[in-house]
Amino acid sequence: MDHLVLTVIAPDKAGQVERIAQCIADHNGNWLESRMSRMAGQFAGILRVAVPAENYDELVKSLQALSQYSIRVLIAESGIEPSCTWKPIAMELVGNDRPGIVRDITRLLADHGVNLERFTTEVRPAPMSSEPLFHADALLALPLTLSLDELQQKLESLADDLMVELKLRPED
Repeated sequence: MDHLVLTVIAPDKAGQVERIAQCIADHNGNWLESRMSRMAGQFAGILRVAVPAENYDELVKSLQALSQYSIRVLIAESGIEPSCTWKPIAMELVGNDRPGIVRDITRLLADHGVNLERFTTEVRPAPMSSEPLFHADALLALPLTLSLDELQQKLESLADDLMVELKLRPED
């Protein structure tokens, strides 16, 4: 079996996921995992698919032909997962919205070799004031050589500068 990672984007309307799923099934592919969401009138997702080697080329052609339904598919071969040299850490962040929060947080993480495994953000009104609040939830891949205490200290210093509330906890 060959593995593919697909990124899809399409106008948000009923039946788009079914078209993609049918295309994969028509080539004896197996939909393994995915993350999908609607945003600003568009539907976007990333998914991992296994397909028999003999069906690989035809599946790729069929996925590209979904453009007739305004479904754009970017295809990448799945690499081999590296051995686990990290520990999972959950991160929650809330603060007044302003430009640069994501840049500043991700720069600090990258500088310490921390990888983002999952990252979800949104801006929503504060309960009492209706001021826009930025919310982020992430699953971090903390290198085994970096202690959680050290990362916590670095992030708390940045959180004070950004005026955001930050919580880290080991993920089971």
